[in-house]
Amino acid sequence: MQALAALNERAREIFRQIVESYLTTGEPVGSRNLARILPMALSPASIRNVMADLEHSGLIFAPHTSAGRLPTELGLRFFVDAMLELGDVSQDEQGRIEAQMRAAASGHTFESALAEASTMLSGVSRGAGVVLTTKANVNLKHIEFVRLDAARALVILVSDDGSVENRLVDLPPGLPAGALQEATNFLNSRLHGRTLGSLRAEIEAGRKAMKRELDAITERLVDAGLATPVGPTEARQLIVRGQANLLDDLRAVEDLERIRLLFNDLETQKDVIDLLARAEGGEGVRIFIGSENKLFSLSGSSLIAAPFRDGSQTIVGVVGVIGPTRLNYARIVPMVDYTARVVSKLLDGGR
Repeated sequence: MQALAALNERAREIFRQIVESYLTTGEPVGSRNLARILPMALSPASIRNVMADLEHSGLIFAPHTSAGRLPTELGLRFFVDAMLELGDVSQDEQGRIEAQMRAAASGHTFESALAEASTMLSGVSRGAGVVLTTKANVNLKHIEFVRLDAARALVILVSDDGSVENRLVDLPPGLPAGALQEATNFLNSRLHGRTLGSLRAEIEAGRKAMKRELDAITERLVDAGLATPVGPTEARQLIVRGQANLLDDLRAVEDLERIRLLFNDLETQKDVIDLLARAEGGEGVRIFIGSENKLFSLSGSSLIAAPFRDGSQTIVGVVGVIGPTRLNYARIVPMVDYTARVVSKLLDGGR
């Protein structure tokens, strides 16, 4: 991405025009058309040279021979992250959004306001409006972590009544490849209609109990002169000595095996508790383009989503838009963000 960020002004402007043309028409654009719309004087031959460099960088591609160029998913991501100029939600639009949602909420229920938000976002984007809500202390029957990329995962929560909620979480750096599956298996074996909060509390209590047991067994082996502890408390290891004595002491052999199992369980549960904590949060408008979102990669769709909160600032749902990758990001991103903030205000008693 550093190489992409180093594009010179001419290359950036050509790339911008290719993307904006695609977002407007969905059609590829060629060098002759670019020569007519660029704010700088460049020949079609010069433009083709720049387009070849952009294609080599993975930002654009030709859908077929002798065609113009379209942005790749990488190109769209670069445009959204580095070049997109977000529009503002005008005062009139803000007033209209708030009035419509307050009317829906006061005349019927809060669910009516959420339905209004979904309809409104669908109309603005010409895509599908999405509203996902949580339920307070909902009992779960299944939880699953699905890795989206090295840094993010989708948490799928299935409640006892069959409703499904998805949450996006950031993953801790260096999380082992199998940790998400281990966490999924571990949690589902213990779920039994519990809430996320009660499950996390139970696992933390169990982990503390295991640490106390580990400390007691370790102390017994050290007192018997069979092992020496080294390292800080959290990452402590044991150096076993007197192997000949161990062979005569079956209790010591059992203790060492128990210590090994406790170490493994404690490490697994540390990852599980961390993932549960991350599943309870998420910030800001998130944009997923094409295959970045594994749920919609096959259909070539994008997802723009923003969380809304209750009066205690707990995230209780998400509003958003699913549509083609050529969504009008500059207009839709601020609309989704503002709609989420209005929903949060309604949940907080209108303040």
